Order: sequence, then structure tokens, then C-alpha cells
Amino acid sequence: MRRRSTGPAPEKARTVREQKRGEEAELPAEAGGWELGSLGASANAVTVLRRSAWVLLLAGPMLGAWALLAGPEVVRAEVAAERPAAASVVDSSGPGGFAELVVTAYLEAEEGRAGDVLAAFMPAAGPAVVVGGGGGQVVEQAAAVRVRAVSAGYWAVTVAARVRPAKLAAKPDRSQAEPAVGLRYFRVPVRSGASGELAAVALPAEVGALPAGQAPALGYGQGAEPSAADPGVRTLQGFFTSYLAGGGEVDRYMPPGNKLTPIAPAPYASASVERVAEYGTNAPGAAFPEGAPIPEGTRRRLLVDVAAADRAGVERPLTYAVALKERDGRWEVEAVEAAPLLAAGSDAADNDGSK
Repeated sequence: MRRRSTGPAPEKARTVREQKRGEEAELPAEAGGWELGSLGASANAVTVLRRSAWVLLLAGPMLGAWALLAGPEVVRAEVAAERPAAASVVDSSGPGGFAELVVTAYLEAEEGRAGDVLAAFMPAAGPAVVVGGGGGQVVEQAAAVRVRAVSAGYWAVTVAARVRPAKLAAKPDRSQAEPAVGLRYFRVPVRSGASGELAAVALPAEVGALPAGQAPALGYGQGAEPSAADPGVRTLQGFFTSYLAGGGEVDRYMPPGNKLTPIAPAPYASASVERVAEYGTNAPGAAFPEGAPIPEGTRRRLLVDVAAADRAGVERPLTYAVALKERDGRWEVEAVEAAPLLAAGSDAADNDGSK
């Protein structure tokens, strides 16, 4: 009868089975490169993610409603902050034109009515009156000649007014004297309100005449009588005859695509080129006499004096800054420039002769 062994063999087999189970448990973790926790921990993580998703889904409409309700308050605050900047008047023509109206109303106010007339421009002008029986005045012309910014939305405007008495003064022999017309200057303080409305802060103050400005030097050379040998002068003559006196089509003297509307109805019966000065040179006379080759695309900048006579025979001098350009062997008027070109070193902000 054989006896069953109870030695180390069963222990060895049990050890082998446990090692295999350990390897099987580790294989998935090693294959994925991630270390997996227990099944309970994984289930908890999934539950947390699911609940978080439900919370965000339910909270979305509430967050959207809050944004809609809070949005208008933010917009109103921004508009209120920007309103003062929008009310400031940038263009000086606004306070300048307003001051012209104030000075005109002030000078033409009849006796005892200055406050009533100025009330539309100056709310605090109630007690202001004109006294005396010398008669009123007539403002023949008023123009703002200086607009100086005192602070944001506040200007000191100087207005030049050409004034004459409303009634002619009588001499002892009852003959009428010629009215005295004088140029006077008034300074008006003008303020812009919260919505951009303008008002005079005080009554006009009469001041002395402004000093005459010094004319800047132009960048053109010596002017000379036009030369008949200069083909560019012939182009200018035909152009100004058409432009000022209705002597034909202006477009025939300009490059294709360039447009310039002639003055209509024509104010003059004739126009003639009297003097021509060339930009960038002091040499008078013809720059390119007839028969001389003209380099392709050559451009000339000219200052042209024109004598224009109306149908009554009154001749008036006019000055134009003109750009000529060569095309296909002939000169064409490329542009009538906005202003003459200044000499180099001038303090002008823009000296490009913009069209």
C-alpha cells in the first residue's frame, strides 16, 4: 500500500498558481503604459465625471440668462464714460461759424435789445443792452480769423467784422456823407455743452487787429512770359481757355481717366497765360522748346498766372499750380493742384501739392 506524499509538492504548485495570477493581473497595465487602480476606484471616477457633466449641463442655461441680464448694465456704463469725449467739437469751423453769428447779432442789435438778440447764443445775456440814439450798425462781412483752444471743448474765437452805420450821417447842408466802413475785431469765448451744443460764455470783447502773417517763400523759380516755342505753354493756353471761358472740351488736354469739371456757365469770355514759373529751377523761359526731345514720362510742376476777362471787359488775374506730364510726345495737364508748392525748409505741414 502506497502512502500519499504531503511534503513540499503541494506548496510548490500553489506558489506557481499564485505567480500566474499575479502576472495575468499585471499584463493589462503594462500593455497600456498606464497603471490601473482597482475596479472600485474606476467606478467612482466614472461616477464623478458623470455627475460633473450633469452639473455643467444644468448650469449652462442659468449662466446664459445671467449674462443676458448683466450685459445691458455693462454697456450703459461704457456709453456713459465715453459721452464727454464724443461731445467735444474737433472741427474749428463749428465754434468759428458760431462766433461769427454772435458778433453779427451783437453789432446789429437795436437800442435796448442786445440781451434779447443774444439770448439764442448766450443764455446769460439777459441784462445786456445798447444805449444811445446814434442808430444801429450793419455788418457787411464777418469771418473767424483765429480759433484758439483754451481747454477741451472751450475756444477763444477772434472774428473780423466789416461794419458800417445803418443810417447815413447828414451834413449841415443836408448832403449825404459816404458811410465809413471799418474792419473791427472781436473775441468771443465759445463753450461746447455735454451734447455738443455751443454757447457764448460772455459778451464779445473788442480787440486790436491781428498781426499780418509773413508769406512763405514758394518753391518755383523766376516767372517769365510764356514762350511760343514751349509746347507745354500751348497746352496750358488751350486748357485754361476751355476751363474758364468755355472754349472746348477740357478732357482733350488731360490724360485718359483724369476728370476735371469746367466752370459752368463760363464766367469769362477769354483767358490767356501771362507768366509761367517752373518748380525747382530758376531758369526762365522754355524748358523744352519746340523740336527738342522730351524724355518719356517727364513731369513739370508750374505756377501759372492767367489773365481772364469777363464779357464786360473787366480783366482779373488768377494763379494756378499745375502739373504737366508727357505722354506719347505731347504735354497733358495731369492735375490742377490744390496749392502752390512751398520752398524747401518751409514750416508747412503738407507740401506735396495734393490734387
